[in-house]
Amino acid sequence: MRTVVLAVALLLAQTVMGGRPKVALVLSGGGAKGAAEVGALKVIERAGIPIDIVVGTSIGSIVGGLYCCGYTPEQLDTMFRTQEWLSLLTDRNHQFANQPYVVHNSVTYIFGFPVMDKNSSSFGMMRGEKIEHLLDSMSGRKKELSFDSLCIPFRCVAVDIKSTKEHVLSKGKLSKAMRASMAIPGIFKPVEIGDLSLVDGGMLNNLPTDVAKRMGADVIIAIDLQQTKQKEKDFSLKDQFGIGGILDWIVSRPDVKKYHQNVKLADIYINPSLPDYDASSFGNKKAERMMLIGEKAAMKQWDKLMALKQRFLKAL
Repeated sequence: MRTVVLAVALLLAQTVMGGRPKVALVLSGGGAKGAAEVGALKVIERAGIPIDIVVGTSIGSIVGGLYCCGYTPEQLDTMFRTQEWLSLLTDRNHQFANQPYVVHNSVTYIFGFPVMDKNSSSFGMMRGEKIEHLLDSMSGRKKELSFDSLCIPFRCVAVDIKSTKEHVLSKGKLSKAMRASMAIPGIFKPVEIGDLSLVDGGMLNNLPTDVAKRMGADVIIAIDLQQTKQKEKDFSLKDQFGIGGILDWIVSRPDVKKYHQNVKLADIYINPSLPDYDASSFGNKKAERMMLIGEKAAMKQWDKLMALKQRFLKAL
């Protein structure tokens, strides 16, 4: 069955130059809730919808980047279930895991978790080295490259903490770009790329359908992990990166205005209901449940997916 589905998807994909609509997949941020994106991806593939562009923010950049490298939803499923995410994301040093308090190479550890680095002036404690090494290994792309050269063209969104402007990453080291897109300010150190000091793209653009539009997408399938739909509100991010500023951001969400605009750009909108989960809900059982929720949310859009597929078949 899977062979037939993939064969149809390949045939549809080959018609893109013949005039069929160009399809973009847009994946939002949401930490551990990214498992639901994997569940939704299973349904999109089952529907046989070809994807021409992928754009992601934060965890969406990781799911999307690996998908563009050729990973199947089933392989991404395994990744969410088996990785020790807490250790990866916190750079936990297992050498000190059983020790309440250790200072090693200027870094203070509490039960192996780094909490202070005397030699660093960067805002954010976690370096993100472990997750970057994992992504480097998984992607198989260890050299700098154009993200258009991946199996599917890819973009991910980050924010320059110096200028407080959004940056869409389209080339360079793939693992570094993905890590930059999920570097939550105050928790992870910014990722230095050239003159940029990059942090989590969700600060300004958590559902980057506008980026997909600029890349020429005719049809956008968006998987949105955001649960609370706040009202549009003007909010400047300038000078908001202090502790008080981050709290203001959590409450006021500077990306809300753009977010509401970008939701309207989605032709097929998948919004899994995850009220019992948050960005830190990692773990095998939780991932399994969230993937099932993602599948169910995507199945609610099955008729739209089938209608889109029929448009493609007519273009053959």
